[in-house]
Amino acid sequence: MQKTIRTQTLEIAYLESGPPDGVPVILLHGWPSDVHDWDQVAPPLAAAGHRVLVPWLRGYGPTRFLDPATPRSGQQAALGADLRDFIDALHLPPALLAGYDWGGRAACIAAALWPEKVRGLVSITGYNIQNIPRAGQPAEAAEEHRLWYQWYLNTERGRAGVTQNRRDFCRLLWRLWSPNWHFDDATFEATAASFDNPDFAEVTVQSYRHRHRNAPGDPALEPIEQQLVAQPDITVPTIVLHGAEDGVGPPSESEHDERHFTGGYQRRVVPVAGHFLSREAPDEVVQAVLELPR
Repeated sequence: MQKTIRTQTLEIAYLESGPPDGVPVILLHGWPSDVHDWDQVAPPLAAAGHRVLVPWLRGYGPTRFLDPATPRSGQQAALGADLRDFIDALHLPPALLAGYDWGGRAACIAAALWPEKVRGLVSITGYNIQNIPRAGQPAEAAEEHRLWYQWYLNTERGRAGVTQNRRDFCRLLWRLWSPNWHFDDATFEATAASFDNPDFAEVTVQSYRHRHRNAPGDPALEPIEQQLVAQPDITVPTIVLHGAEDGVGPPSESEHDERHFTGGYQRRVVPVAGHFLSREAPDEVVQAVLELPR
């Protein structure tokens, strides 16, 4: 069932299933995608007795800003704060979190900064909190090549591209990032409708510019950004999943992430799967969530 809840900043649209008194599980989608990431994950979790909540992130689908003056920020502090506020608005007990990409970043931030709100974490691709002070340090050439889309979005041509050609741009990224996932047009279009959100392009551009220190952040979020500079540890039980064929962040990038997790840690590389792991290997995600403490 689709519902909405208001925070101080957003009217967040979300899907809910499962018993209302079940242990809550919040499933958080990535960029560029939407709640359909969890179409094959949410039903078995609900059937297992969980209250399953799947929000559209800021800039996607029916989620909307309440105030036209609020900065259309996609910075990591905004994603983390939105998740914290979502949990608070629904008066949830400590929740299980699962996410990847932008959603995984929100989940890692919430688990690190507000662990009293989080029972356990499934983080797809590892420790997703950005180390923004190191953003200017070059990586090996292969990694720089994989991040071409970020350099593109740091140009005005990129801003125009994601505004005018967003479907073409996002479809290409799906193909590159999950080379073994042969999705059809209907699957893509079901999600691409979420990119029609009036703030999608602006939130996207700000996100990829802020992380490279080429755009200012929302001043209201600066205290959170300052906490994230320290790369805080995650103290809740965590299972990391990583697609073996992830075309943007290969498994080598999470090999040494264990140092960031102090509350119990497992890491699993999922064969064949790419970046959109919850779509490509949903059973692996369901199993990991069900292994977390309830």
